[in-house]
Formats: sequence, C-alpha cells, structure tokens
Amino acid sequence: MATRAPAATGRLLVGFRKWYYNMCGFNKLGLMRDDTIHEDLDVKEALRRLPENVYNDRMFRIKRALDLSMKQQILPKNQWTKFDEDVHYLTPYLEEVIRERKEKEEWMKK
Repeated sequence: MATRAPAATGRLLVGFRKWYYNMCGFNKLGLMRDDTIHEDLDVKEALRRLPENVYNDRMFRIKRALDLSMKQQILPKNQWTKFDEDVHYLTPYLEEVIRERKEKEEWMKK
C-alpha cells in the first residue's frame, strides 16, 4: 500500500496543477506561462538571447492577448493553450542568465 501513495499523490498534484493553470486565465488568451513572467533585467537579457522565431511567436501571443483583453474577449476553447502544450521556452535562458550574473557577482567580490 505504501508504494501506491506516491503515485496517487503525484496524480493529485498534476490534477491540481492543471486546475490552477486553467484558473489563472492566461491560457484563455493564448499565452504560455513564460509569457507572463515580469520583465526585470535578467528576463530582458534572456529575451535578448531567444532565437528570433521563438521571440516572434512570443510577441504575436502577447499582442493577440492585449487585443483580446481590450475587446474583453477570450479565444475559442479549442485555441486555448493546453497545460500539456505549454513549453517553458524562456526558463533555460533565464536560468543561464541568473547563473552568469551570480558568477560575475562572486568574481567581483574577490
């Protein structure tokens, strides 16, 4: 019985994540999670490092979401970003930028 508990807990956690993802509402505008990250200096640098096609896709999603928001509309349900399709495209770049910044700060302390 103890071996089944982690699997059940994992399914429950995934279910909660999907519910929370849908409750946030950004997916109803066609946005991905990484589109909603607050742009500080680290995020701006990560965005600068994105491949051009990924950056253009991001800008299209954001402009479409702004347009829908101004019209007080949402996309048809079949066009919502699904939990399973949401790719964390910016996270690897952001982690690299943060790691480099921390390394530089450590270097400057010496």
